[in-house]
Formats: sequence, structure tokens, C-alpha cells
Amino acid sequence: MISSKTFNSVTAIASLLISLPIAGLVNMPLATAQTENSSATAQQLTPQQRQEQSRRVNELVRQGRDLMRSRRFSEAIAIYEQAAALEPNNARIHSAIGFAHAQEQNYAAAVSAYRRAIELDGNNANFHYALGFCLANLGDNAGAAESYRRAVALDPNNLDANLGLGAILSRLQDYDGALAAYRRAVSLRGANSARIYESMGEVLLLAARYRDAAEMLQQAAELAPRRAEVQANLGVALVNSGRVQDGLNALRRAAELEPRNANIFLQIGDLYRAQGNLQEATTFYQRATFAEPNSADAHTILGNLLLEQGNYLQAIITFRRLTELEPENGDAFYKLGVALQERDRRSEALAAFRSALQLYEQQGNTEGVAQAESMIKKLN
Repeated sequence: MISSKTFNSVTAIASLLISLPIAGLVNMPLATAQTENSSATAQQLTPQQRQEQSRRVNELVRQGRDLMRSRRFSEAIAIYEQAAALEPNNARIHSAIGFAHAQEQNYAAAVSAYRRAIELDGNNANFHYALGFCLANLGDNAGAAESYRRAVALDPNNLDANLGLGAILSRLQDYDGALAAYRRAVSLRGANSARIYESMGEVLLLAARYRDAAEMLQQAAELAPRRAEVQANLGVALVNSGRVQDGLNALRRAAELEPRNANIFLQIGDLYRAQGNLQEATTFYQRATFAEPNSADAHTILGNLLLEQGNYLQAIITFRRLTELEPENGDAFYKLGVALQERDRRSEALAAFRSALQLYEQQGNTEGVAQAESMIKKLN
């Protein structure tokens, strides 16, 4: 079996590929959206004063929009808060404040603003969607799912809400629920069918339903034939369905489409290694290090295989690079020492083992300490 966890596209399903839609949140004249239950102070205003206040609120909102377009979010928040002080029961002003906070990735403040907006207008699907988005970014998956569900209930045709619900339910490992949300999404206007079929395939991969995943990812591949992640995940699904050669072909296509993605080369290497073809496995692990020279994972996997094969010279090069990438990695220094010892480079090996020993001691790795001490004693 070949794991799907290596691929960014599979793990990305736990994140949100969508963003807060500005339309419907801050675009309408906000002063006209004031609720009937204004504050007592506002009710005491004369008609002329109310008209002037409405004019002032609209002017503040205009200024806020201009600042948002210039990405001056903190200044926009200050302006919107002035508008909210004048019209505290205006739900859309609070939603605009939430939107601005979300742009600064201050999701806790955004949540507070959106919850206030929902208190004032609980039937606005966009508000519930936005709240779900912010809760998801705070890691409150259950709360996000509840908000997305409410958004979908209010507006079943809300594409973003359905996509958000699918993503968050996959985080919660509710794969059937995620698939249902994506099926609704794929039928909606504006849906990116290829990406949604890809997301459905990823969910099925996570659920270990490999044949179903392969069918879904094949649909995505037909719609987006040059998307490397689709081909990579298709390869994983096919291999785990027993179609090894077809899976290998898909993985190779992925590598051709995205030659700088080390993870794809690692998966191909894993497949060859599982077949016992260590020469091809080594080749693809090496290509992974060429694709991403700073990938510690690629150097670790390659180095371990080189040690197993007795290719100590290349192992020395690989583990030395790994110690540069991860100078706190005791195992990297230990294995570098093993490779150096096998090449009769005694003094260098001792230095590597001593570095490993020091790191193991600092990290409280008693097993590592014992191994390093044993090798040092052997070489002294």
C-alpha cells in the first residue's frame, strides 16, 4: 500500500481553499440597512438630525471601503467602528468590521463582530458563512461546521458555504457529510467542477475508498489534465486499488507536470522500493533532493536507503547535507558517522558521533546516547 499523506493536495483538504466574499458584506449603502430597533438616543433625534446621521454613516462607510481597497485594514476598522457607534444596530456595519479583521487574520475579533451581526440579522447566510470561515481558521471545527450548516440551510445555493462545509467536515472525519456537501456544490452555478471532483477524490482517499477515489479523480483529471496534484492523488488511488502500473503512470505524469515537487518523486520512489526495485527507488529519491534541495525528508529517505545498499560515499554526502538542514538532528550526525566509519574515515566519524552524542544528551534520548557512546568507544 502506498500512503496518500505525503501529498500536499490531500492534507490541504483540512484547510479552506475559499475566502470571504466581499459581495453582500460591505457593498450596499449601510445606513439604509439600519434595523427598526434603534437605540433610544437615535429615536430621540429630529428628522433633520436623523438625516444628517444617515449622511454621516454613509460617508464613513464610503471611507471604509476606500481604505479596504487600499488594504489599510486597521484604518478601515477604526472608520467602521465610528459608523457602528452612530448606528449600533446596523448588522452590515458589524459584518464589515468582521471582514476587515479577517483580512488582518485577527479571527477572534472577526468572530466577535460577525456574531454581533448575526444577533441583529440571523437570516443572512453570508454572515453565517463568514463566521464559519473565521472559526475554522481558529481551529474551532465543530463551531465552523455549525455555522456552515446554518449558512447552507438559509441559502442552499451558497457555493462558498457548501465548499467550506465540505472542507471542515473532512477535518472532522465526517467523510459522508463532506461528500454530500461537495455533491451539492458541484451542481451550483459558478462551481469549479474539476477542483470539486478533486476534493471529493481526496475525501475518498482519506476514507480509504480507493476505487471510488480513482473514479472521482479520473473525472477531475479529464477536466484538468495538467493539474499535477490530481495526477498524483490519482496515482495513489490506483496503486491502492491494485492497478500498480496505471498508478505509476499517473505519478510519472504528475512528476512531468510539476518537476519541482519532491513529494511526487518520493512517492514514486516508495512504489519502486515496495516492488523491490531499489535502483529505481534510489533514482527517484535523488530526484526528490534535486527538486527540493532543502527538503530534510527527501535527504533522510535517500540517506537511509543508501546506507542499506552500502553506498556509503553517497550516504556521506546526503547525511552531511542533512546535518546542515537540521543541525539539531542527532540521528543525522549518527548516520553520517556510520557512513564515514564504513569508508575508514575514523577521525571524521568520531567527530560525527560526538556531535550526535551531545545532541542526544541535550534531548534526553537515552537510546541514542547509548548507541553513540558505543560507537565512540569502538573507534577510540
